[in-house]
Amino acid sequence: MPKLLILTQKTDEYESLIRAENLPDLEILFIQDSKRAYECDIVLGEPARIRKHLPTLKNLRWVQSIWAGIEPLLSPNLRRDYTLTNARGVFGELMSEYIFGYLLAHERRIFALRQAQNKKHWDGRNNGSLRGKTIGLLGVGSIGAEVAKTAKYFKMTVRGYTHSSESSPDVDVYFHDNLLEFVDGLDYLVNILPNTASTNKLLGAAVFEALPAHALFINVGRGSAVDEKALEEALVQEKIAGAILDVFSEEPLPKGHPFWTTPNLLMTFHTSAPSLPVNIANLFIENYQRYLKGDELNYRVDFERGY
Repeated sequence: MPKLLILTQKTDEYESLIRAENLPDLEILFIQDSKRAYECDIVLGEPARIRKHLPTLKNLRWVQSIWAGIEPLLSPNLRRDYTLTNARGVFGELMSEYIFGYLLAHERRIFALRQAQNKKHWDGRNNGSLRGKTIGLLGVGSIGAEVAKTAKYFKMTVRGYTHSSESSPDVDVYFHDNLLEFVDGLDYLVNILPNTASTNKLLGAAVFEALPAHALFINVGRGSAVDEKALEEALVQEKIAGAILDVFSEEPLPKGHPFWTTPNLLMTFHTSAPSLPVNIANLFIENYQRYLKGDELNYRVDFERGY
């Protein structure tokens, strides 16, 4: 009988959602179950929590991460004798809401108008529009494809930068190399790339120099993709119009980090697309049914590639 160990902050919620499906043959255990918990062959949870228990999970065959990012489980000194799957296909709409919420706020000058109201100043200048603007997406997986779809709704031109397939019909032109050519002329640059060796500090001074001065940068991928010093300098020197960051190289961001006071920088705190239990439970339930049949699991992670 398959045994599931749940390792999340919302254990009760996940347990309730999974039990409601009456999955065949599945026994759910918890870390409080002591030795029996370490007999589990399946683990559902947060990668950082799972990592702590990897050495003692002697029967482990499959780990379902509730996050898209699985960096805590990728260290080369950790075991890899199990199938690792992550959360995909559930963040696209949430990310798109986040991204276009801020794009619209930028074009419609929502924050500036609020400041004008506070000063009792009548600001009747025309606002901008997303229509006709060009957005560049670094990464065109399931999330990027959803963002591209929303961009086409607003009649934007969409560029996609990817080393893999050209699978989104909403991307007007794909780039596979020459990053500086990709960013040239963009109105908006959005990073959605995972954390891999090839993406580490991919966005450096040369990229921010190549962007137009009116461009806005949004990072919802991984903080490691950005040379933070180069971005700070680009904002201070007004080489780009602004940046919206949801992710950082170190989280929580240290109190002394210059980003707290960098001009034209708006920070959110890794909140752009939360892992909602109802969505992740559905991913697990579908994968569990495949697991019982011996089928290939959805969203399997390649340990070497890191995604």
